[in-house]
Amino acid sequence: MITQMKKYTFLVFHRDYEPFLTQLRELGVVHITQKAAGLIEDDEALQAALQHEDELRRLLKQGAPDQLIAERNEVNERIAAAQEAAKQAAVWGDFDAKRIAALKDAGYALHFYECASKSFEEGWGIKVNEVGGKTYFVALETIEDLTELPLPQKSEAAWLQEVEHLKGLLVAANARIEAWQLANKERLEKELVEARQQIDWQKVNLSTDKLAEGALCLFEGFCPIDKEAELNAMLAEAQVYYEETDPEKEDATPIKLRNNRFTKLFEPLTGMYGWPNYNEFDPTPILAPFYLLFFSLCVGDAGYGLALILVGWLIAKEKLRIEMFEGLGPIIAVLGVGTTIVGYLSGTFFGIDIYAADWIPACAKAPMFKAWLGDGTGNWMGYDIMMVLALIIGVFHICLAMTVKAICYTKQNGFHATASTWGWLLLIVGGIATAILASTSVLGPQMTQVILIVIASISALGIFIFNTPGRNPLINIGAGLWDTYNMATGILGDVLSYLRLYALGMAGAMLGAAFNELGMTVLGENPNVGTAIGFALIVAFGHVLNLLMACLGAFVHPLRLTFVEYFKNVGYEGSGKKYNPFKK
Repeated sequence: MITQMKKYTFLVFHRDYEPFLTQLRELGVVHITQKAAGLIEDDEALQAALQHEDELRRLLKQGAPDQLIAERNEVNERIAAAQEAAKQAAVWGDFDAKRIAALKDAGYALHFYECASKSFEEGWGIKVNEVGGKTYFVALETIEDLTELPLPQKSEAAWLQEVEHLKGLLVAANARIEAWQLANKERLEKELVEARQQIDWQKVNLSTDKLAEGALCLFEGFCPIDKEAELNAMLAEAQVYYEETDPEKEDATPIKLRNNRFTKLFEPLTGMYGWPNYNEFDPTPILAPFYLLFFSLCVGDAGYGLALILVGWLIAKEKLRIEMFEGLGPIIAVLGVGTTIVGYLSGTFFGIDIYAADWIPACAKAPMFKAWLGDGTGNWMGYDIMMVLALIIGVFHICLAMTVKAICYTKQNGFHATASTWGWLLLIVGGIATAILASTSVLGPQMTQVILIVIASISALGIFIFNTPGRNPLINIGAGLWDTYNMATGILGDVLSYLRLYALGMAGAMLGAAFNELGMTVLGENPNVGTAIGFALIVAFGHVLNLLMACLGAFVHPLRLTFVEYFKNVGYEGSGKKYNPFKK
């Protein structure tokens, strides 16, 4: 739900301007209207402040100045190079590079070669090692058709000793970084807060019009209606001139959402597409349950759902720290709960078909889809139950979108301007409802025919005749025909898009079952410790990999169904600006 706002216009004497802004910032409830972006972005002082803020954020993120970070990176690069050199020198065994150099000075130059073991000839030189089908040898003479290898600078043991020395330098570099953080992190965090406040102050100042040769300062802001009394009390004490009005349609009214604890978890998803306009509706209350359902269907495994609940709980309790999931523990846990329920109803637990398992009691199988839908084999009228369910959900989701669109458009523009929208809603939703009632024998053939004729007639008037009141009827008919073509092709494609819910769930279940089968193959009929370990490793790795891939698909595809299919049919724009009050 979108919180109702009040628009305020402030007129302040220049001497009282800064004290008044300080009071507003202390109160922290007014969203100051900013001028066009170009006017603010061209201010050199503001740009310098923004660059300073970026530098502070960068320093805090990387944890130290560039010099200390570069020193640590250099040591890490040297360690990697030394380890690679040790690996290359290992094939030559333990040797003394100084003695090899002394032999060269005495006239006995050694030449190092490698070749395929099957091609090696004993007369070429002294065989040193044989690794991976290759023979490494030393010769006193050059050998044609073979490329000579460079002389190793050190033996493997000498390089490994160098690695240990460099690791000591790395410890020292990390210690210097930690010492810098200990001495400067708190100061930088405080400085970042001050820089952010200074930037906000400058933006407000740039958004203020100076009137009467700078004697008066004029600016606008918005306040949530639940904070109105608090702001008015402060304004009465400040004794400044202000006007309080309801926002107009053309105002850039900021958006503050007000939802319950469950729906609030999904507000970031709405923000990913764009906040609603003030005259629009908040899509989050509908987005939340459907996204939860879509995600659960895409993963579709009760075992994976329990794993997500555990991960979400660990993140929420800060026992598991993953930067990209910071603050997302509650929503991950909720998605896990939904996945557990849907996975149980579909009869899948870590890739196991628990509906077909003999060790599951019949009472536990009773709530599963296969028990009360279809013929018990997972099919309904020859089609997979989950595929049919995905299509039914798609039809319902799109019909709901069209219903919301018709209601909201009527509220904004009046019924006369939304006749076409209501016509399509009546045609599609009414047609589907009539077909369901007819197929279940609630309506007889004659009554069904009459209802369909009435629906078609009323819908045709809205779609072809009254779609744009006041316009030439012939033009309206042409527009209705074009709209019909777009709806016929678009609705079909939109509904079929929901098959991805079925496809992703089926793919995850099949892949999980494949890992189980592979693990059982390794375990064998006569398991022992070795095969048991192999089974555990294959199953654990396979299900972790499958869970990660399933979650990735379950995150992206429900978003697409919401942002494309649903938002398109509901007419959602999402071009609003989030409520950001001027505060400390």
